[in-house]
Amino acid sequence: MKLNLLSCDAQRPDKRAIAKCITEISNVNGSLANEFTDILLEGDAVDIEVSDKNSGSALRALRKLDIDYEIIE
Repeated sequence: MKLNLLSCDAQRPDKRAIAKCITEISNVNGSLANEFTDILLEGDAVDIEVSDKNSGSALRALRKLDIDYEIIE
């Protein structure tokens, strides 16, 4: 499943937690996850791919971090 991470609405976003979440739910390494986190917090959208077996827990984790997303496929 492909997700488009739109924005983070948390009052004080935890960059480390967001990067860790991105690393765990998609197949990217830590430095790329940090880069995605920076892009997301600057206000730009980020596309990631999540395996179907992790989709439920991935969506829960993103909601917990106040990350708005849309499902592309």
